[in-house]
Amino acid sequence: MARFDTAIKNGLIFDGSRIPRYRGDIGIKNGVIAAIGHIDASDADRVIDAEGLHVAPGFVDLHTHYDAQLFWDPYCTLSSWHGITSAVIGNCGFGFAPVAPEMRERAMLTMTRVEAIPYASMKEGLPWDWTTFPDFLDSVERAPKAINILPYMPIGPLLIWVMGLEDAKAGRKPTDAEHAEICRLFEEALDAGACGWSAQRLLPDGPSSVQMDYDATPMVTDVMHDETCELLAGVLGRRNEGFMQMTISSGSYQNDRAHMEKLSQISGRPLLWNVVQAYDHKPEVHRGALRWLDDCRDRGVRVYGQGLTTDAGFTFTFEDWNLWDDRPAWREATVGSVAERLEKLADPDRREALKAQVPLTVTGPIPDIVITGPCSDETKPYLDHTVGQVAEALGKHPVDAMLDIAVADKLEIEFFAAPPNVSKVHLKEIVDNPWVLFGVSDGGAHTKFLTAGRYPTETLTEIVRAEGMLSLEEAHWRLSALPAMVAGFTDRGQLKVGAPADIVVYDYKNLAITPSEIVHDLPGGEWRRIQRAEGYRYILVNGQVTIEDDKETETYSGRLLRHGGGMRVAMAAE
Repeated sequence: MARFDTAIKNGLIFDGSRIPRYRGDIGIKNGVIAAIGHIDASDADRVIDAEGLHVAPGFVDLHTHYDAQLFWDPYCTLSSWHGITSAVIGNCGFGFAPVAPEMRERAMLTMTRVEAIPYASMKEGLPWDWTTFPDFLDSVERAPKAINILPYMPIGPLLIWVMGLEDAKAGRKPTDAEHAEICRLFEEALDAGACGWSAQRLLPDGPSSVQMDYDATPMVTDVMHDETCELLAGVLGRRNEGFMQMTISSGSYQNDRAHMEKLSQISGRPLLWNVVQAYDHKPEVHRGALRWLDDCRDRGVRVYGQGLTTDAGFTFTFEDWNLWDDRPAWREATVGSVAERLEKLADPDRREALKAQVPLTVTGPIPDIVITGPCSDETKPYLDHTVGQVAEALGKHPVDAMLDIAVADKLEIEFFAAPPNVSKVHLKEIVDNPWVLFGVSDGGAHTKFLTAGRYPTETLTEIVRAEGMLSLEEAHWRLSALPAMVAGFTDRGQLKVGAPADIVVYDYKNLAITPSEIVHDLPGGEWRRIQRAEGYRYILVNGQVTIEDDKETETYSGRLLRHGGGMRVAMAAE
């Protein structure tokens, strides 16, 4: 009998710990790295020749919304195509458990706007064989998976379960009895394997409330009370386990920052803040955030930032677009059916308010938006023109120009908005902070607008190879070991003996991101935008090859990682 199930030979190893790269072999047995060094090919049942290739730990994505998609897409694409072998679900306080049967419809509707997950796909693809959070985890465990899943307890469903939708939406403070029940259910979730809790806390009427409910009202966690968060942090402190994820504006809101520091100090646990983002027109935003994070580090406060390091822009039509919700006039105009949107966006009486509330947070300036998909003879001359160019040619305000051609094409015309963070100087300032995690892929969300799940490949091809901002040793630590440490993955993120064999083997010189395309592969006849990767020769999850030469092998070796671990428990059960 061979000593190893698989041997990866002759590769250039980046083990994720930031030590210098070295040539060597890796032997895998029962899904675990059993040896690193020199391994004879005859000692393995299968030999992967990694000559000329890089070998590194699988990437860890801490910000996804695959809570629905994992049930119809075991590979959780785009993420797995780009080397992600472990992902955290339940971010921002959003999820599908606990949810009473009569509230399932409302739970799905909520996710159609805040995370832009198609309703038809959820309706057809969610099995709904759970009510409680522990039951949900059992369902996730039963589902085939090609990557590992670590779950947050999302606070939104928990508040609705205890308080009722109406009171939770109104922002009523929980009673002492309700707070006790919220904490009890959170303990139950932790006992079942949750890694902590998450919440979005954006100002419901302020400049950062870009993610709203389907009816354009604030999300439940937007209006929750600080005391609730502090009690939940106290649960983590008493148990000395888990971590917290909070989506809060990247602006200089001192009260929010003091609140996050307090939560970290109460719990003694890491708090992951989303998102550190550069706005090229306002660099003081990310610079102030980085100074604060450095100050936290100096004082020993365990607050980490997750940086938006991809330059993936937004491709959208006004049939679906919702990411200007931070401007009330735009929010109101883009709520409702396509017919209702068309009527409102065509209404000249609304235009002055829309012009007065020009969005700048998620996209760059409106005049810079490019027309990429005209749908009629009237609008075809504007292909590849900016809205500003069209406005100048027609003698119109840019908002009028954009909406007039959108209305002419019955909202089907496609636009591309470059992100507001294209400056390489600003990107380097974020990358240079060693405690800012990379990512914010939003995997599983905004599927008709965004392909940020490409960020690991973009890190290697752009930040490292093209721009030289980081060494490969540092990049692999930032992509794997650092997020694994923050999130409590107990034995992943590095290539070391005894660790689960989550491994990427890639062709560094030829690694690439493919052009964006539209595919109709979602349940319910829905479509999405994707970008694949080229150059991942092998991706292994728990020792099994899930992707070979950039193609899925239909191998479902991923696991639900209760409490951040699970490999040894699973092996013992087998």
